[in-house]
Amino acid sequence: MRMLRVKDADAIRDPELYLYTVANNLVKENALSDSRRSACEDIDDFAIQEQLGQLPSFDGDIDTEVRSERLREVLAQLSPKCLAAVVLQYRDGLSYQEIGARLGISTHMVKKYISQALRHCRRRMESLR
Repeated sequence: MRMLRVKDADAIRDPELYLYTVANNLVKENALSDSRRSACEDIDDFAIQEQLGQLPSFDGDIDTEVRSERLREVLAQLSPKCLAAVVLQYRDGLSYQEIGARLGISTHMVKKYISQALRHCRRRMESLR
């Protein structure tokens, strides 16, 4: 669509390069939009915590072992500190303050890591359905 909006199409010397540039800009805009949207979410809100804590639903024919293996694969894609924050909260039950102290990061960064991890897991688990 952006390429079609150009009034003087002859001004585009290399259409393929222009197309790649437009695509690259769209990817950046999408990533920026995602990060702005996640920054606006207050993960301390009970309703959001409840929603983020729920795994996406799967069809009944996929057993727990397969889902667990998929979750392990998705978690392995996280950065080490992001994964550590998730493990310390969900497995060990630590608070944001305790996690921050253990990892040497701020409480705000702990919230950010957990939010990123949950968003990543939701997307990847959904795509594996």
